[in-house]
Amino acid sequence: MDMKEVLALGAELRNWGRWGAEDQIGTLNFITPAKVIEAGGLVRAGKSFSLCIPFDSKGPQSGGGRFNPLYFTRADGGDDAIGAQDRIPGGARFQDDFVVMPLQTATQWDSLSHCWYDGQLYNGVPSTTVSSTGARKNGIEHTKDRFVTRGVLLDIARSKGRDWLEPGYPITVADLEACAREEGVTIGSGDALLVRTGHQAMCRSQGSWGTYAGGDAPGLAIETARWLHSHEVCAVATDTWGMEVRPNEPDNAFQPLHMVLIRDMGMSVGEIFYLDQLAEDCAADRVWEFMFVAPSLPFTGAAGSPVNPIAVK
Repeated sequence: MDMKEVLALGAELRNWGRWGAEDQIGTLNFITPAKVIEAGGLVRAGKSFSLCIPFDSKGPQSGGGRFNPLYFTRADGGDDAIGAQDRIPGGARFQDDFVVMPLQTATQWDSLSHCWYDGQLYNGVPSTTVSSTGARKNGIEHTKDRFVTRGVLLDIARSKGRDWLEPGYPITVADLEACAREEGVTIGSGDALLVRTGHQAMCRSQGSWGTYAGGDAPGLAIETARWLHSHEVCAVATDTWGMEVRPNEPDNAFQPLHMVLIRDMGMSVGEIFYLDQLAEDCAADRVWEFMFVAPSLPFTGAAGSPVNPIAVK
C-alpha cells in the first residue's frame, strides 16, 4: 500500500460528524451505558491485573524526544535527620515528591489531538488549535470518564505458537480473526481490543529494552483499520512502542495507521501496555474477555496520558 492508498483509506473510514460537529472523543462513543453494564457482568473470579509497566528511570525510552520518568523527593528522611521538618508540630514527618516526564513515555493513551495531516485533526478541527499551551480541542481531558468497557485480549503470539512475534511482523486481519476463533471470542461494538505481540517478553529475555522505543517491532498492519472500523472497536492497545508494525508500511511514511485511526476514525490508541501476566491467566482459564477500566488523566489539552489500565475477571 502506498501513501495515496493510505489517504484514500482514511477518507473511506472517516468518522467526522458521525457523533456531531462538536464531538471530541470519537469511537469512545461506542461505549454506551449498556456496554458498561455488560462489562460489569464479566467480573466473576474477582481477579484484577494491572496492564502498565513501572514508571521509573528503567523504562524503555532511549533518547530522542522522550525520556524515562525522572523522580525526585522534595522532603524525605534526610530532612528529618537534620531537623528541616522540625517546624511541623506534633512530631509528624512527611515524604513529598514529584516527577518530570513526557506524558507518553510509558503505558499511555494517545489523544485525538496527537496527530494529524493536511492541517486538520479529528472531526475537521484546524491544526492551528494546537499550540505550545496544548490543544484547544480533542485533548485527552475529554476521555477521562470513558474507558470503562468490555476488554478482549487477542494473544497473537500465543496463537502462532511463539513466545513473541519477530520485529517487523505485520499483524493482518487474518491473524486477528484466526486468534479470535482459537480463543472463542467475538469482537463487538464498544469493545477495547488488546493485542499481545510478546515484544516485551522478547526484551526481557534479552535483558534490555534495546531498540524497543522507536525501533523495528511487530504491530498491526494498515489493512486492519477497515476491520477495526467495521467491528466498531472503541480503542486498540498493544504491548509495543507504537501499536503499528515497524518498519512502517509504506516505508516512506511515519506511523500511517496512527493517522487513519486517530485523525480519521477518532480511535483512541494505547501503547506500551503490559499484557504478559493477563495473557498467562487467560490461557489458563480460557477466558479472554474482562471488564476493562483505564481512565486517562485529564491533563488539559494534552496529546496523551499515562495510565494504569486494569483488567478485572
